[in-house]
Formats: sequence, structure tokens, C-alpha cells
Amino acid sequence: MRRTALGITIVLWFALAFLAPLIIGAQVPSEARYVGSAECADCHPGEYERFMEHANKAKSDHSVRLMAPKLTPEELRECFECHTTGYGRPGGFRSFEETPELGHVGCEGCHGPGSVHVLTGHPDDIIGSLTLDACRPCHEDERVQVINFKPLIYSGAH
Repeated sequence: MRRTALGITIVLWFALAFLAPLIIGAQVPSEARYVGSAECADCHPGEYERFMEHANKAKSDHSVRLMAPKLTPEELRECFECHTTGYGRPGGFRSFEETPELGHVGCEGCHGPGSVHVLTGHPDDIIGSLTLDACRPCHEDERVQVINFKPLIYSGAH
């Protein structure tokens, strides 16, 4: 009897240790992985639809695919950094064949990897409020100034 009670106690402690962060919405950035924008649609259908219909980011793979035959592998990798989701990061874009759901700049391109948020639904498990600093890594250099960049954070796209 004593052995059973001890076993149950140990199982409960382990369960709490691993499940508590998910239940209370603790941030676990090292565990977060990219899941693709379609995962966002269930809880954020309006935002997802507007993004997919109106945001150029949702179609950012088109220009890369068009230019790819004319680019060196190094140039193509540079394109992937800003035209795909999570390239070069754990769980991020690898190729159009392996990770097609990350082949454009999706929700997670700005809001960060969403796997933990998808599990918990907690707002602290994703980058919710964006500033221009989130846009600058891809939108500060000379070649994008030509397109008269207008950040989505001001456009009401979602």
C-alpha cells in the first residue's frame, strides 16, 4: 500500500512539474517551434483571413520562387531570411519541399514561434504587441525602401 501511494505521489509531482508551465501560461521560448499560419486560423479566423488575403507577406514566396533560378545558393539563403518563416532557427523553414507551411512570411514571422501558444492559448506564450523593431531586421535596408514599406502594425491588417 505504501509503495502505491509513493508511486502515485511521484507521478503527480512529475505531472505538475511538466504540465504546470502549460496550464499557467508560462513562457517557454526554448521549447517553442514554428507551426505555420494555418494553426492560428482556428482561434484567430478573422485575422488569419485578412492576413492571407491582404498581406504581401503571405505571398512572399512568389518572388523567391521566381528569382531562385537566377540566384546563387548564398543569395537564395539571404532571400529565405526575410521571405520565409523561421529560416535558420529551430523548427523554421528548411525548403519549399520539406516545410511548405513556412515558405512565406506567416504570422510567426512577426509574432515568433507559436507551438507553445497553440497548446496553451495563453497570450504570454507569443509576441502579441508588435513595434517597429520587429519589422526592422527585414525592412531597414536599401532594397526594401524602394517598395515604400508600410508596416502592418499600422495598417489594421489584423
